[in-house]
Amino acid sequence: LQAYAKFSGAPLTVNTVNSWRAPKGDVPVLVSEDIVISQPAKILNFLRKQKYNADYQLSAKQGADTLAYIALLEEKLLPALLHTFWVEAENYCSVTKPWFASRIPFPLSLYLPGKMSREALNRILLTRGGPPLYSLTEVEAQIYRDAKECLNLLSKRLGTSQFFFGDVPTTLDAFVFGFLAPIYKVCFPRVQLQEHLKQLSNLCRFCDDILTCYFRLTVSGHSPAGQDTADANLQKLTQLVNKESNLIEKMDDNLRKSPQHPPRKLSTLKLAAGGEESSPLNRLSP
Repeated sequence: LQAYAKFSGAPLTVNTVNSWRAPKGDVPVLVSEDIVISQPAKILNFLRKQKYNADYQLSAKQGADTLAYIALLEEKLLPALLHTFWVEAENYCSVTKPWFASRIPFPLSLYLPGKMSREALNRILLTRGGPPLYSLTEVEAQIYRDAKECLNLLSKRLGTSQFFFGDVPTTLDAFVFGFLAPIYKVCFPRVQLQEHLKQLSNLCRFCDDILTCYFRLTVSGHSPAGQDTADANLQKLTQLVNKESNLIEKMDDNLRKSPQHPPRKLSTLKLAAGGEESSPLNRLSP
């Protein structure tokens, strides 16, 4: 969702909250004035209705390909991602559990990570544990085979392109990045899926490019100086453009069919440095 917002130019402010304290008990959740929206698909639809659309240049066929690849990610890659983070014992005990427990107050920090681990395992077994896979070992082997096959397909589809549909990022790029970046960047003791991903150089380059260009992170994970100011200026610019657009729409109803906001291309955007604080905007809680 954060990647999609950056691709489409949606002015979001990210706040960290605990899931049980979220307005609807689920994360991520979008709060916009008196509107509260949870679930990624509903949040994306809301942003599109506000004309923050990363896919306005896509053809009907490309839109259909986007849906097909997202379904592939959720069917083939998501089970292995859940297993890597929540079920693989070494990864869970040394990375995932301490990571999440550090954001949860005592005594819930002793209970909730384990509950989330059991839910991840149940989801894997419910979706992938039917015949002919009867044992957990067989299920694990199959989900990692499927995940590696999915990564290979993504690598072949991306090829030498910067993004999946050319030189402008879209919804599919946001979804793929959301799945791949955690696998690529988190330091796990058991790295079966991570090792396979790192053999696919174009997918690694894809993740690095998005982190560098849109999240202003270098490959080492550091943020260059001055980016906070640039982001604040970009949000102020986007807000000003939105106000002008709304004014024009009120003057002429025909302009309601004007094109959607173009995706944000930071490499060609020139921003002046400034120290003003941006006004409160929409808040996205991961």
